[in-house]
Amino acid sequence: MRFMIMVKANATSEAGGMPPEELLAAMTTYHEELEKAGVLLDATGLHPSAKGWRIRYSNGRRTVLDGPFAETKELIAGYTLIQVRTREEAREWARRFPAPFGETADGEIEVRQLMELDDLGPSDAVERFRQIEAAR
Repeated sequence: MRFMIMVKANATSEAGGMPPEELLAAMTTYHEELEKAGVLLDATGLHPSAKGWRIRYSNGRRTVLDGPFAETKELIAGYTLIQVRTREEAREWARRFPAPFGETADGEIEVRQLMELDDLGPSDAVERFRQIEAAR
């Protein structure tokens, strides 16, 4: 089972503020523990939304919307991908995640399970995705 731990953005992360050294150290320690346990798949921070864009789909059209985006509570500042045996194991790892903006600052993470091809049921399209995965 794969899970994504998403760090919700705040005004500081959206302004391009970098975490202090003590927070970087805590995050590094946490990710070293994930790696030692063999559950870490990927992890990184994201640049502010001002450097990104969205594609809006409506009535058969695509519209490009350049950042920044106003609602920081809807944005992600970074993520960690883990692969574990159970939902409970994912919850335990998430509980250990360092406070994303420091112990005294407000912050939030969200954890979501990734969709697996088996969750989609049998279809020709799913088999084509399996071929893509096998080629990687």
